[in-house]
Amino acid sequence: MIRKVVIVGGGTAGWMTATYLNRAFGDSVSVTVVESPRISTIGVGEATFSTIRHFFSYIGVEEREWMPHCSASYKLGIRFENWRAPGTHFYHPFERLPVCGDFDLADWWLHLDGKVEEFDRRCLVIPGVCDAQRSPRRLDGSLLTGTMGEAPQFPYAYHFDAALLATYLTGLGTARGVHHVRDDVVEVGQDERGWISHLVTKEHGEVRGDLFVDCTGFRGMLINGVLGEEFLSFEDVLPNNRAVALRVPHDMAARGIDPYTTATAVDAGWIWTIPLFGRVGTGYVYSDQFCSPETAEATLRAFAAPGRPELQANHIRMRIGRNRRSWVRNCVAIGLSSGFVEPLESTGIFFIQHGVEQLVRSFPDENWDERVIGAYNDKVAAVMDGVKEFLVLHYRAAARDDTPYWKATKTRALPPGMDRRLELWRSMLPDATTIYPHFHGFEPYSWRIMLIGLGAQPDRPLPALAHADASAALAAMDAVPRRVERLIEELPGCHAYLDQLNG
Repeated sequence: MIRKVVIVGGGTAGWMTATYLNRAFGDSVSVTVVESPRISTIGVGEATFSTIRHFFSYIGVEEREWMPHCSASYKLGIRFENWRAPGTHFYHPFERLPVCGDFDLADWWLHLDGKVEEFDRRCLVIPGVCDAQRSPRRLDGSLLTGTMGEAPQFPYAYHFDAALLATYLTGLGTARGVHHVRDDVVEVGQDERGWISHLVTKEHGEVRGDLFVDCTGFRGMLINGVLGEEFLSFEDVLPNNRAVALRVPHDMAARGIDPYTTATAVDAGWIWTIPLFGRVGTGYVYSDQFCSPETAEATLRAFAAPGRPELQANHIRMRIGRNRRSWVRNCVAIGLSSGFVEPLESTGIFFIQHGVEQLVRSFPDENWDERVIGAYNDKVAAVMDGVKEFLVLHYRAAARDDTPYWKATKTRALPPGMDRRLELWRSMLPDATTIYPHFHGFEPYSWRIMLIGLGAQPDRPLPALAHADASAALAAMDAVPRRVERLIEELPGCHAYLDQLNG
C-alpha cells in the first residue's frame, strides 16, 4: 500500500494538496511537506472561481474561520474594461443565463435587441449587484442565490492573499497531522527503475516516500528537472509570458470593495485589479514581444499607484503551457509545476484543486495501475487545453485592434479545431455541443457571454425565433432591473459585510 506522500514545495499548491490529502485519508496516509525557507510563494492578490467553495467545504473550514486570516473578499465575476474599445466594459459573472422555452436569454436578446452595450444589463442580475458593490451574502449569512430566476447557481468565488492562505493552511495542516520539514532539497534519490526513492535535505537528511508530489512552481524540480518530462508551451497561441505586480494599500472603507475582479485591456496586455480587505492587488500581464519590463512597470504604476514610488514591484516570468504528462512514475505535479495559462480567468487555483481532487480519486496502490495514471493525465491535460482555448477566444474575439499587440491577436495561431468553432459561432452562439468538448471548468454560458461582450456575436439571430412567442423572454428581461433593485435593497455593502465577518 501507499503509506507515505511527500510534497516538495509549500505555498498555495503544496498546502492545498496537503490539507486535502490529509482530509481524504487521515492517519492511514502520512503526508509530509518539504518546504524551502528561502523560497516564498509567488502569491499576489489571487482570484478564483466558484468551484473553490468545494475545497473549503471538503477540508471542513467555514468562511468565518479562514477569510479574516487571508484578507479575503468576494468575487461575483470579472469586469472586462476596454476589450471592445477604450471606454467600454462588460461583466462575465457567475450567473447562468435564464431559459425561456427552448432558448436562453442570449439567443432571445440577439433576436429582440442586439445592442452589445446593453447585453449584460438586459439578461443578467449580477452586473447590477457588482456596480452597487453589494455583498453576495445578507447580514444574516443567507445567499443571494435563488433570486436570479430560472438558473440558480452558487454566485461567487473569492479574492485572497495567496501567501496568507498558504500560512493559514500550514497551521491547519500541521495541527491535523501533516508533517512540515522546512529545509532545502539538495539531492533527489532514484532507484534502479528511475523512480524517486527519497529526498536529501540540507539539515534533516533523507526524507523517504512512496508517492512524491511536485509543488515547486514554474521550476518543476521533480517532474521536469529530475524525471525530464516534456513541457508543451502554449506561447504560440497565448503569448503573454510576463507579469509585474504591486500591492497597493487603500482605505477600503472609504473606497468600498468591488465584489469582482477587473481585467483592463491596455496597449500590450491587460491589468488585473483584485480588491482585498485592506488593500488592492494589481498587476500587468503582457508579452515581452511587445513590451519591456520597465515599460510594463511604469504603465502599471501610472494606472494603479501614481505617486507611490515606495511600493515594491514584483516581476514574474511565467511559464505558459503544461507538461505532456503531469503524473510520471511515482511523481505527480500539481500547481504551476503541472501547467499554467495566464491568470485572465483566475484558473490557477482551480488547476490546483482539480489536480488534487483527481489525485484522490486516482490514488494508487502498490500496483501503480498505468490505466488509471493515464486517465489522470488525460483529465489534467484536457482541463488545461480547454482553458487555453477559452482564453484564446478572449483575444481573437475582442474587437480591440488599435495597437501592434492587439492587431497580432487577430492573426495568431489557433488551437486545433478552434477555427471551425469560431466560424460556426458567426452564425449561432456556442452551446454544450460546440464548445471545447472535455471538462475544463467553464460552462457554455461563459463562452456565450464572452463572445457577445467582446463584440463578436453572431451576424444574425436564429431564424427559429421568428416563429416563437417572445412574451416570456421579454418578461424575463423586463424583470432583471426589478430583481437588481430588490437585491440592492436587501444586500449589505461588500465592505460592511466583510467588516462584520472580520470582527
